Amino acid sequence: MNQLNHTKICLAIDLGAGSGRVVAGLWNGTRLELDELHRFPNDPVKAADGWHWNFENLFADIKRGIALAAKKYGKAVVSAGVDTWGVDYGLLNGDGKLTGAPFAYRDARTLGMPEKAFARMPREEIYRRTGLQFMRFNTLFQLLAETGLDRAERLLFLPELLHYFLSGVRANERTIAGTSQLLNPRTRDWERDIIRAMNFPGKIFGPLLDPGTVLGNLLPDLAKETGAGELKIIAPAAHDTASAVAGAPAAEDEPVFLSSGTWSIVGRELKAPVISPESQQACFANEIGVFGTIRFLKNIAGMWLLQECKRAWEAAGKKVSYQELEDEAAKSPPFVTLIDPDAEEFQAPANMPQAIAEFCRRTGQTVPENAGAYTRAIFESLALKYRVVKESLAALTAKPVERVYVVGGGCRNHLLNQFAADALDCPVACGPVEATSIGNIMMQLYALGEVRSLPESRSIVRRSFEAKHYEPQNARAWKDVFGRFQKILASSAA
Repeated sequence: MNQLNHTKICLAIDLGAGSGRVVAGLWNGTRLELDELHRFPNDPVKAADGWHWNFENLFADIKRGIALAAKKYGKAVVSAGVDTWGVDYGLLNGDGKLTGAPFAYRDARTLGMPEKAFARMPREEIYRRTGLQFMRFNTLFQLLAETGLDRAERLLFLPELLHYFLSGVRANERTIAGTSQLLNPRTRDWERDIIRAMNFPGKIFGPLLDPGTVLGNLLPDLAKETGAGELKIIAPAAHDTASAVAGAPAAEDEPVFLSSGTWSIVGRELKAPVISPESQQACFANEIGVFGTIRFLKNIAGMWLLQECKRAWEAAGKKVSYQELEDEAAKSPPFVTLIDPDAEEFQAPANMPQAIAEFCRRTGQTVPENAGAYTRAIFESLALKYRVVKESLAALTAKPVERVYVVGGGCRNHLLNQFAADALDCPVACGPVEATSIGNIMMQLYALGEVRSLPESRSIVRRSFEAKHYEPQNARAWKDVFGRFQKILASSAA
């Protein structure tokens, strides 16, 4: 890569629940290239009061990534923006300091909080106002468990908190606020009636900005520390899934997407929310997208299942790579064991393989014999769960699903992607792998006046990055096993 061939370089600071990275987007006015500058772990830390994110370490790694960009590309680096997973936040006191380390969403403090919320406002009314899937760790439920609200002057979600530490500007952005269960997707603003019903201090919720807004410049002391100069800090689509969907190479209107990573998120980009008793029953969410869109979607378990299995196997002394697991899964017999990826016992188990084995015994199935069989069971079950969501999505939006765009790290998993095409019985386009960083960068380019619309942005993605296409190869066999899978889901829920 030669920086002289590029007019602008934007930095995507993309944080996932397991790792983070700083990626340079090299833009020459026609095409975009990526250069990953710094990748680092993101592991929660156990404290006396629960699990927290190591915010100081994250910020130090972000500064290191910015410094590496400045050293490599100099003044060509013009902007940076942060995206992260949803729901988690930090609270600032009157002095602009954190009241405590941000909690990690899987912390157990939200146990019992949904019931507390529904005692203050009925479940159906909360859904009618927010259109969001109920998940125990949504910000609404985290705030009900919060002990520091009396000292708080402002709530900032994780990417907003990082923007604040970089620029000194406190700003709430719509896509990340849309994960809170405190935002109305029709008005695209805070749902103040819920905030009052929950007795949350209204002052902590600030005005909302759209993605693609310039917040300010990198603080002078950070500019000096990193050598980055007058770097603009831009709010992209701060929710990583919103950035990933923005980075999808879709050409059609209202595309269907599958963001494949720690979570699997299946949905359709719409112009308006779909909020009904049927969408609530099916546990669909209406999240805010870029350029005024709505991401109508459902969160289901993803590679979290295999990540936790791998962690347990390695703790027991069995070192194995994801590629080796995929290869062993390909050799394992098909459809021996199926699980409900979203079963309660898989949410935060002490040992994931043991939890899967217990599920198999409970549902009268064969317990996998080895790591390859466990991996195949996870992949097949995820693909079949995609089909469940696909059928609901088509019914709720009154529009068939003819193609699915897979974005995120799961694009690398060829076996799972082929299983998805077979189970969904439709073509699957996979890539780009770094769609989240790309979507982040495209919204920075929009803020800088380089991109004018979502169709133009996606056209740039298509000509800059290749996608891999999968066609159904064994759809009949997957259709035959789907009925068995539905019975297992019913048995699991009973």
